[in-house]
Amino acid sequence: MLLKNPVQFIRGELQLQDVNDHAPEFLENEILLKISEGSHPGTSFPLKIAQDLDVGSNTVQNYSISTNSYFHLFTRNHSDGKKYPELVLDQALDREEQPQLRLTLTALDGGSPPRIGTSQVLIVIVDINDNVPEFAQRRYEVQVPENTPTGSLVITVSARDLDAGTHGELSYSFFQYSNQIIQSFEINSITGEIRLKKALDFEEIQSYHMEVEASDGGGLSGKCTVAIEVMDINDNAPELTMSLLISDILENSPETAVAVFGISDPDSGNNGKMMCSIQDHLPFLLKPTLENFYTLLTEGALDRESRAEYNITITVTDLGTPRLKTEYNITVRVSDVNDNAPAFTQTSYTLFVRENNSPALHIGSVSATDRDSGTNAQVTYSLLPPQNPHLPLASLVSINADNGHLFALRSLDYEALQAFEFRVGASDRGSPALSSEALVRVLVLDANDNSPFVLYPLQNGSAPCTELVPRAAQPGYLVTKVVAVDGDSGQNAWLSYQLLKATEPGLFGVWAHNGEVRTARLLSERDAAKHRLVVLVKDNGEPPRSATATLHVLLVDGFSQPYLPLPEAAPAQAQADSLTVYLVVALASVSSLFLFSVLLFVTVRLCRRSRAASVGRFSVPEVPFPGHLVDVSGTRTLSQNYQYEVYLAESSESQLKFLKPILPNFLGEGTGGDSEANSNSRNHFGFN
Repeated sequence: MLLKNPVQFIRGELQLQDVNDHAPEFLENEILLKISEGSHPGTSFPLKIAQDLDVGSNTVQNYSISTNSYFHLFTRNHSDGKKYPELVLDQALDREEQPQLRLTLTALDGGSPPRIGTSQVLIVIVDINDNVPEFAQRRYEVQVPENTPTGSLVITVSARDLDAGTHGELSYSFFQYSNQIIQSFEINSITGEIRLKKALDFEEIQSYHMEVEASDGGGLSGKCTVAIEVMDINDNAPELTMSLLISDILENSPETAVAVFGISDPDSGNNGKMMCSIQDHLPFLLKPTLENFYTLLTEGALDRESRAEYNITITVTDLGTPRLKTEYNITVRVSDVNDNAPAFTQTSYTLFVRENNSPALHIGSVSATDRDSGTNAQVTYSLLPPQNPHLPLASLVSINADNGHLFALRSLDYEALQAFEFRVGASDRGSPALSSEALVRVLVLDANDNSPFVLYPLQNGSAPCTELVPRAAQPGYLVTKVVAVDGDSGQNAWLSYQLLKATEPGLFGVWAHNGEVRTARLLSERDAAKHRLVVLVKDNGEPPRSATATLHVLLVDGFSQPYLPLPEAAPAQAQADSLTVYLVVALASVSSLFLFSVLLFVTVRLCRRSRAASVGRFSVPEVPFPGHLVDVSGTRTLSQNYQYEVYLAESSESQLKFLKPILPNFLGEGTGGDSEANSNSRNHFGFN
């Protein structure tokens, strides 16, 4: 008996007590017994026994014979525990007086009440035959394998009779036999060969005991005992009986009982000895409990994520030759426990979003997996509170809790927010729930949404700046420089310059990369005094954006001339009058400057022969030119310096420090350096 919880075995034996429900029964209703009249008193004649299916005291205990004057009955106890009746002759027989006798043989069992069985004994008195058949052996023993084919010779018994004639002719037959004997064996009455009539089975009957009778023609007979021992062969495979089987076990549960079973083998000896095993490299072990009983246990804690199912083959093998085995297959499924947190496919994600995006735009996804199963593996995504308290994360992005899709809630502006980062959490639905997190970094990509902005010259609608250029300027003379910036970054902030419009094409040129405006050729008296230039500033974005800068250039013979307003600001008659005054004043100034220049030239030539003419530029608002700023040298050019200080940061940050003005230097000591710079500019100058 098996107690399931806790596992405990109780072994017992059940003995069936026999009741006297069967009466003794003779196999033959009439027993024929031939007795020679020459038999001497005291001679015993065995009789056939009665069969009783009961056991113990309920089987046959005694025999009795009907009353007569010639015989009495003697019951002999055999070594196998059975009782055999024998007729004992009390007085000599006389065939002439009585040729035959009919007696009643009664078998009595020991039950309560006792049951009886009867058979008629017919005694035929024959003529004297003074030699009885004699067997060569009183007892024959033979061993027969249980797999012997039917019809095979088991043993041959042999007897002889010294009489002659019919008294010496022998006939063999079974004398004492049971149903099992006559069903399993047959005897040749002439040769005495005993052959197998039915297949033997050691597991049913291990041995047979029978008596063989040899009778001569005169009615005498001799008897012998034949003992047939059935030899066991390994013809039965072991049997496995499952008492307890648990197919589903929780992971992380050590030494859990999976199955309880018993094994058996009906064979004997080594054929019935067994050994039990399972496959190697499995986290299970077999533990013997009682005799031929085993318990299958988990060797340690199982991990469903490593292996969710085990197919276990229990093999029972006997020790016979050849060895027979029985295999029993069981499937053990490991139930899940929430012991694995969700794991992101990446520890950090980098997403790129182009600025000016539409709200609710899908910008990317995060993904996490859980090695558990069922609800323990269902992952839910969420945004974790930002570490930066000033980051309005709730208004920037949202996440789909089921699939981890990320959405931008509003349009992003690169110039306002270039990058931000936040943490995303993934939790399962187990109990207790487990979670993990990953870092998401969002980089805003710049779009070309800002046009170039011109810092100089100012384009705010106030009084325009006018650049003065001496007519004696050489080709490549620096007139001015257009300075512009772009709020975008990268190639969207790369600026190029080109001359869009000019009063006199071919007179001025613009350097495409730095916006410097220079003279393209020598100036002549035929060139107009006033010029209007339109410079196009264009970025390198897609599509490109642009802005224009308007420049006013005034050609003068010398910087001592008064500066007049532009013709657009006065009527035609006023323009003519101003020009006349300008010419008169210029003539007087030139004369004075000529005398001063001659004296200065001689002095300079003596002090510094190799001094080069300096070239400069100067811009003034459209008001009369102040006279105290004029400085005329021998080269008839204005000595002036323009300095620009522009700070450019890396394009990825798109930060620009605007023009830092530095007042022009009108001192004479800067003239040499400027001339040298202008000389280099003329050597490396390109026009657009």
